[in-house]
Amino acid sequence: MIYLDEAATTPVKREVMEAMWPYLGPRFGNPSSHHEVGEAAAAGLEQARADVATFLGARPSEITFTSGGTESDNTAIKGIALAQPRGRHVIVSAVEHPAVLESAAWLGRLGYDVDELPVDRFGMVHPESLDAVLRDDTTLVSVQLANNEVGTIQQVETLSRIAAERGVPFHTDAVQAAGWMDLDVSRLGVQALSISGHKLGAPKGVGVLHVHRRTPFEPLIHGGGQQGGRRSGTEAVALAVGMAAALRLAAGGDPGDVIERRDAFIARVLAENVGAQLTGHPAHRLPGSASFVFPGRSGESVLLDLERHGVVSSSGSACAAGSDEPSHVLTAMGYDREVAQTAVRFTFGRDVTGEQLDLAAGQVGVLGAGGARTHAAGDLDHVFRAQAIGRGKGLGGVRIEHALQHAFAVAQVDKDHATVIAAAMNPAADGDGFAGQRFGDLAAVVGTHHFGNAFCKGQSEP
Repeated sequence: MIYLDEAATTPVKREVMEAMWPYLGPRFGNPSSHHEVGEAAAAGLEQARADVATFLGARPSEITFTSGGTESDNTAIKGIALAQPRGRHVIVSAVEHPAVLESAAWLGRLGYDVDELPVDRFGMVHPESLDAVLRDDTTLVSVQLANNEVGTIQQVETLSRIAAERGVPFHTDAVQAAGWMDLDVSRLGVQALSISGHKLGAPKGVGVLHVHRRTPFEPLIHGGGQQGGRRSGTEAVALAVGMAAALRLAAGGDPGDVIERRDAFIARVLAENVGAQLTGHPAHRLPGSASFVFPGRSGESVLLDLERHGVVSSSGSACAAGSDEPSHVLTAMGYDREVAQTAVRFTFGRDVTGEQLDLAAGQVGVLGAGGARTHAAGDLDHVFRAQAIGRGKGLGGVRIEHALQHAFAVAQVDKDHATVIAAAMNPAADGDGFAGQRFGDLAAVVGTHHFGNAFCKGQSEP
């Protein structure tokens, strides 16, 4: 298997597990306990905090361990906004992770004004757009350091400087940038920064939030006052130690070789897939990120075919998986909904070889040779899926969905079997259905044979 979905998650590194192990065993104590076992745990926790602070160029007192990137983003945005250092106006970019966008929307329901910064075709926020919406009552700006779907790196240093000139705190979601970029908070000019452990070789369930000591902040979790009162609750020492170990391992290292492999991969995918488009900025992007749209093809079908051939990738944010809506990132970048739904994202780390990327690119090209058929099959699949989920009559939504999955897994469609599909969703079977002929027309343009038999077989199975 070639794993090209590291923007979703990464395996835990062996060195991280080894660092954590003592705090899952002999140093198991509660770090708030005033005895030998507790003090051993507290020492490990504070060393981890100091190590993370060094990585970020911050003070240990400014570091809060959280459960992950989503909590860090929520805590930063709500905690700073609720402290109301200036007013009730929040600015975020249109391509933020849902953790940021939904936190801002929640504030909007509380009566805050929320502005979204537009982006260009590459997903970049232009500094003048921020300058135009800053107000005297702006209490926070949040713009990610690097995008999780298309890999575009934002001009955070410039944007934060504009905010600082107006005295506005600036938060950046650095979840995807951690391990690739310098996260020194002074250089970036940010007052708050979020990281997630499982994106860089630590376990799931741990993250970091940095908030500058002079930034007003309202805690969201109250209790025993741990972590300087910013997040009460007994700390997960082993996870904090693992987080610090992962950041130490990620520090330094020239990403130049990864960039070279990435660019070769991009070049081959574009060369062997007519109409394919690179999404995100061509140069200002994360070293291990390559994302595309394939107009005229179904992104979901590409993913399924790649996985059957041993290549694991994704269509975008794992947090939005299962949604039928197109990527909000791509639509904000100006792609229409139909093209946005053809997106495929490949993300990888330093351990992925050029040979593996070349094999993956070649497989994308092989699948591209059947692009017209794949697109038609994918369109039909989406029509059936929407019909099955949305109405669920006649044959029943579950059976129709199962039938379609089975059929597309084993065969394609030709004109001889179009009537099978037409009959399956005929208005006689589903009063809200599309006309059977429309399904027949769709089926008739797709590839070869066996689809009808496969559909019927799939329909009859539970």
